Amino acid sequence: MSGLARNLLSVGGYTLLSRATGFARDVLLGALLGAGALADAFYIALRLPNHFRAIFGEGAFNAAYVPAYSQVLEGQGPDAAKLFSARMFTLLAATQVILLLLAWSFMPQLMAVLAPGLDEDPQRLELAMTMTRITFPYLLCVTLVTLVSGTLNANGRFAAAAFAPVLLNLAIMAFLAVAFLFPNAGIAASVGTLVSGALQLALVLVAAKRAGLLAMFARVRWDDDIRRFFKSFVPAVVGSAGVQIALFVDTIIVSLLPAGGVSSVYYADRIYQLPVGVIAIAAGTVLLPEMSRRFAAGEDSSAYDAQNRTMALTIALCAPFFVAFVAIPDLIMRGVFMRGAFDEQAAIASARVLMAYGYGLPAIVLIRAAVASFQARGDTTTPMLISLFAVSVNVGLKLLLFRSHGAAGLAIATSAGAWINFLLLAFLAMRKGDMQPDKTTIQVFAAVAVASAALAAVALTGRASAHAIAADAGRWINEIELLALGLVGGLAYVGVLSAGLLALGIRFRRLRPLRRSKAAPDVGQTTIGG
Repeated sequence: MSGLARNLLSVGGYTLLSRATGFARDVLLGALLGAGALADAFYIALRLPNHFRAIFGEGAFNAAYVPAYSQVLEGQGPDAAKLFSARMFTLLAATQVILLLLAWSFMPQLMAVLAPGLDEDPQRLELAMTMTRITFPYLLCVTLVTLVSGTLNANGRFAAAAFAPVLLNLAIMAFLAVAFLFPNAGIAASVGTLVSGALQLALVLVAAKRAGLLAMFARVRWDDDIRRFFKSFVPAVVGSAGVQIALFVDTIIVSLLPAGGVSSVYYADRIYQLPVGVIAIAAGTVLLPEMSRRFAAGEDSSAYDAQNRTMALTIALCAPFFVAFVAIPDLIMRGVFMRGAFDEQAAIASARVLMAYGYGLPAIVLIRAAVASFQARGDTTTPMLISLFAVSVNVGLKLLLFRSHGAAGLAIATSAGAWINFLLLAFLAMRKGDMQPDKTTIQVFAAVAVASAALAAVALTGRASAHAIAADAGRWINEIELLALGLVGGLAYVGVLSAGLLALGIRFRRLRPLRRSKAAPDVGQTTIGG
């Protein structure tokens, strides 16, 4: 197995663990909070700091930081890279403290802007403000986690950063287990969110120290490296802000829907985020530093090779989820969440949203690989412009569809925006020569299409048989029906895909190791560890 594929699967494996524990967390939240006012308030409190994290943290910061750090590491050596990292840590910590103080001071105004529908429901508004005051410091911790994780990833160390989100799920479940000590389960989950941020930061700091990469505070000087970073960071923030504006619009609009609207979007999104998190984020996490290092070393052809195999593996892994979300969304929501306070009506509402999200899944998982064509060369402006255009279409469709289609209309708009974003990225990247799909990539896509058709046939024709198998299962009928159909469909997909790849003679060879630099270790021999 190639180093790139091993890294991708390693990150994907840890992310899968995160999603598995997240699944357990969401089942517990669904059973305790249901889909009413308490759940809506908590999910708004969870969404708001995550929106800001995505603007200033994961998306924008990594897009600018990883290529800039890689250039310093390759060109000036580890000591200069550590100093650069320390200066970035200082800047990021200072800005996040200021943002936190502003959010605490102006919480009513923040809610009035981002969740105006809550004004008509004083109970939900008060709950949401209380919980958001508790969860917002999570943003400070997890944004610093993003920086340290970027440093670890750029040095070929992925495990600690990939494992960190597991702590969010474990902490929330731990506090839900003692929810009787708090005013309600939503408050308990909010405190668990805050505690998890501190735990995640401690984890990556220890990993960085063990790797000799720990760099926390240093006097900030406006040198060429800092200027280069901000030249990329500003358009990346605007681009990430554009995406988050669409999500802010989601929060605003669902707050205008009847009680339960926020929750139906949340529960569908948690299922949808399984492939997005395991596949798309893992691909972007591994591919961006890989391409950045290879471009910095002048090995463009091997950078394109890394991108091609990442896209091929990404689409092969995501296709079964796409088919399932479109063909059997109702069965998925019943089998996963329908227990306790989560009833049939909530399952049906969430299923509509999940199906609409499903249509955009292939584009969502490929965007991270496509945008690496630009970001790995330090170009964050082009993805920004494309993102803003896609977001404008997205927001326009949300405003057009939410009254007639409810929460599902928001997901339809999200899917449409994702396809516009990906297709424009791919078109411009190929036009510039910064994306060069090869014959093998096209063949893999064709084999995946045939295997997906086989899986769809199983999903659509096999429900009656799966239901008959589960008929005597009593309260577990939905779970067993979903499991039976999933196993048969999974075997059909893997079998047809394997046969197709074998017939085409496709196998993934190992990437050529990066030429050794005097300033940095050979990335071809990366280690998977914290």
